[in-house]
Amino acid sequence: MPLKFKPILFSILFTCFSFFTFSQSDTSTIKAQFALGVNSPSASGFVANFEAKSVDFPSINLGVQYMFKPKWGAKLDFGYNRFSNMDNTAEFKINYTRINAQLVYNATSVFSFLPERMGTFLHAGPGFTGIKPLGNYTENDTSFLNTMAGIEFHYGVSDKLSVYFDASYILGFGKDFNPVSSGFGSFNGNLLTLTIGASISLSGCQYCD
Repeated sequence: MPLKFKPILFSILFTCFSFFTFSQSDTSTIKAQFALGVNSPSASGFVANFEAKSVDFPSINLGVQYMFKPKWGAKLDFGYNRFSNMDNTAEFKINYTRINAQLVYNATSVFSFLPERMGTFLHAGPGFTGIKPLGNYTENDTSFLNTMAGIEFHYGVSDKLSVYFDASYILGFGKDFNPVSSGFGSFNGNLLTLTIGASISLSGCQYCD
């Protein structure tokens, strides 16, 4: 993990601890989330001869979610992704890290046809992306703003724990590589992530009443 993102991750964990400490009497409010899966970077984010595999592992997401109303909330989450070159292209690996602040909408009532213990959440918001090439192209690191949107399908295992599937798309606002050589082994495009995770309610259950 790039050094500059470690304070950000610490802040997420500290926020989680603070909410847990001061909001234990609340219900249906705080969640800590962890998810693991795969990612697919857009081909347009690479310069010629440096395309990545269409599906890469891993994608790791860590976050804290706060629901300030039954339908509406916010989350702060950190994501780490790794992708590497496809066959017959120049060899490279890239660490893609991001942090996003997002609004959350509880859309369970919209998807009322799903089983009773299932919940559906939409999330979207702006963030910041850091790109760290590995190997021979470490000087070509870059960073840019992003915005992401996604949907989560939760299944309540208990009042405190749910497992979920998340599909998210991260739109990057990276600048064109100039000169082109600054893009060797680097990336300035969009990213699709598909993850499976666990959501732990620190102060109650959002949707399994």
